[in-house]
Amino acid sequence: MNATPTPRGHAVVIGASLGGLLAARALSESFERVTLIERDELPAAPDHRRGAPQDHHTHGLLARGRHALDQLFPGFTDELVAASAPLADLQADMHWYFDGRPLAPTRSGLVGVAASRPLIEYVVRSRVAAIPGVTFIDRCPGLDLTTSPDRSAVTGVRLLGGAEGAGERVIEADLVIDASGRGAHSPVRLEQWGYGRPREDRVHIGCTYMTQMYRREPHHLDGRIGTVCSSYPGQPRGGIILAQEHDRFIVTLAGVLGEEAPSDRAGMIAYAETYAAPEFAEIIRTAKPLGEPVQMRYPASVRRRYEDMAAFPEGFLVVADALCSFNPLYGQGITVAALEAVLLTDLLAESRDDLWRRFFRGATELVDTPWALVLGGDLRHPQVEGARTAQSQSFAEYMTRYWSAAHHDALLGTALLRVTNLLDEPASLLAPDLVDRVTAHC
Repeated sequence: MNATPTPRGHAVVIGASLGGLLAARALSESFERVTLIERDELPAAPDHRRGAPQDHHTHGLLARGRHALDQLFPGFTDELVAASAPLADLQADMHWYFDGRPLAPTRSGLVGVAASRPLIEYVVRSRVAAIPGVTFIDRCPGLDLTTSPDRSAVTGVRLLGGAEGAGERVIEADLVIDASGRGAHSPVRLEQWGYGRPREDRVHIGCTYMTQMYRREPHHLDGRIGTVCSSYPGQPRGGIILAQEHDRFIVTLAGVLGEEAPSDRAGMIAYAETYAAPEFAEIIRTAKPLGEPVQMRYPASVRRRYEDMAAFPEGFLVVADALCSFNPLYGQGITVAALEAVLLTDLLAESRDDLWRRFFRGATELVDTPWALVLGGDLRHPQVEGARTAQSQSFAEYMTRYWSAAHHDALLGTALLRVTNLLDEPASLLAPDLVDRVTAHC
């Protein structure tokens, strides 16, 4: 067995949100120093950041993502639970509505932890900050990248001012990672450097969500931690109720294809009453609101195909939402970022040679399944533009029957949740025994 290489050199991560924090954790095993650069002021407690409007909304931590975070940060789940985040069985302690029908409940063995985005980010940030050699530079409003004269390699970051009037300065680096989110400037920079832009896949879904926090009482949802109600053809509305730390519920009312939930209480109740799940209107009607509702829009899922580029500068990578930004209603972003961090850790332990090509190829395999789930789910709406093959149409028709059967058959529900939690591939739902169970109910 090869010995772990001695950490050497300096790596810089642009963006200290979850994607950047997880990348920094991966780099810390191979680089002597890691610097994270963030435009926001980083809070000293679990709190919202000005530049992260998404942290006011519901975030899912899929089962595979929780496993990856426990791998990167041993004891991560225990730390969330110690901060009062609920731990529960994802099928027995939640209601899942697909095509207007709930999955049959049972003990699935799939354990989930329900926590707010600020708490998850704070725990990860605290763990990363405790790693020797890792430093943070926050309140940095602007930066640029430096390159070699022939633009064949990225050599560092130029900070264009910062906190307390700090002037321009250059930070040299052996590797720079762009984790600045879905608005990342990397495609523009690559074009300016002569590499061209990466090909983009887009799925325009026109998603809008309205989120409100409520006080959680023991009688709410009969003690369950949440309810998920997906949109489907003919019903462009969906949402999620999820328990949070400190006895709270977060409720998100979502709409796709231009549907928008109102922000006033009466309007939210009327909107929620159109759901198959009665829990939404019940919580809004009876629970004590904490703060004001917050709206956010998400026009399209975007996947940048860096793996297809013929050339790419050395010493540079793009990760997390800057690489692929998913429809947030599927709750996949944190999980994929964690899996990319595990991949990066393994690749750097092998070698730094040809890193960009090896990473983007490996990340493609990680992204393929969650992207296929988004594509398949969103393209069920006939108004969403995208290629629909005979094979995909056949699978969609099968899944319509599958969801109907899973309303009666709990084993089918467990198999489905294993796929949505990225533990199994969608093709596993075509196993002969599952097909027989679907046929028996349809």
